[in-house]
Amino acid sequence: MASVKIKLFANLRETAGVSEIELKGENIQEILDSILNKYPQMQDFIFNDVGDKKELRTYINVLVNGNNIQHLEGLNTVLNEDDEVAIFPPVSGG
Repeated sequence: MASVKIKLFANLRETAGVSEIELKGENIQEILDSILNKYPQMQDFIFNDVGDKKELRTYINVLVNGNNIQHLEGLNTVLNEDDEVAIFPPVSGG
């Protein structure tokens, strides 16, 4: 299992009360599951419940070393030791 640094932004950071955490996981799905085990209040921010499975909300951007997982293997994107995962909710401003 790879040890990765996860950076949380905006309301995800506020909900968790931290901006960075370090977790172990083989892929993005495992990391997100670990985050939700640690911070269950983030469930509705990150996933839609679709029947028996969870689906990443379309407006949540997850990047691995700066690359959006939509352009990689999605939730099955494999992680390597010391990868950096950034999770961005929608952000607006003026």
